[in-house]
Amino acid sequence: MLILSRKKNETIMVGNDIEIAIVAIDGDQVKIGINAPKEIEIYRKEVYLSIQEANMQAVEQIPSLEILKNILPTKK
Repeated sequence: MLILSRKKNETIMVGNDIEIAIVAIDGDQVKIGINAPKEIEIYRKEVYLSIQEANMQAVEQIPSLEILKNILPTKK
C-alpha cells in the first residue's frame, strides 16, 4: 500500500484520468473529492463488499445445467 501525506486542497493523481482531492479535514474525518471518467465505478468499500456479496448470492441461485436440461424439452 502506498501512503501519501496531503493537506487540504492538495490532490493525488491516479494514472492520467483520476484525480483525488482533499476537500476538507474536520477532526478525524477527511472529505475527499474524486474526479474520474464516468465509466469508472467508484464505491465506498462497505458498499462495494455488499454488492459483491449480493452478486455471489445471485450466482448461487442460478439453476445448474443439469436442472435446466431436465426442464427444457429435447429435440427428437
